[in-house]
Amino acid sequence: MGTEETADDAGAALLDLYDDALPHVYGYLLSRCGGQVAVAQDLTTQTFLAAVQTVRRGDRLRLSKPWLMTVARNKLVDHWRRQAREERGLRTVAAGEASVHDPWDAELDLLRAHAVLDKLSAHHRMVLTLRYLDDLPVPEVAVLIGRTLHATEALLVRARAAFRRAYTDDEAPHA
Repeated sequence: MGTEETADDAGAALLDLYDDALPHVYGYLLSRCGGQVAVAQDLTTQTFLAAVQTVRRGDRLRLSKPWLMTVARNKLVDHWRRQAREERGLRTVAAGEASVHDPWDAELDLLRAHAVLDKLSAHHRMVLTLRYLDDLPVPEVAVLIGRTLHATEALLVRARAAFRRAYTDDEAPHA
């Protein structure tokens, strides 16, 4: 019965944590999904299901809001990887030339930047979000996406170039 009480305590703690953490987890995911409500809801559900599975397994892990946010970030990375695999299966992406001029440091309008991010491939969106929105160092981004440091740096160069092209195309007057 001691184990049942512990499982009950862990379940009750998770319910308390759920009420406090849900808006934070959902808000984090929604802001990184470019406002795609269905995707953010799905990833939020996956995050809390992972917490429930942790409690059911009886893992001696203290669930917390930071732990949930880490799980949410991992679920988001998994989503982007899955999306990238699907995109690769549908089409091949032509390699673009990197621009010499790098206006990346300029102030960007937040809504427009998110709209442009939504137009990018899943890999580009993933690496730019982890590096610039989550402010992770490149080595940590490399670990999260399962690439070498040099491959991640090269991906960042291509992603920034794709972002610049899409951002510039968005600026052009439409006829």
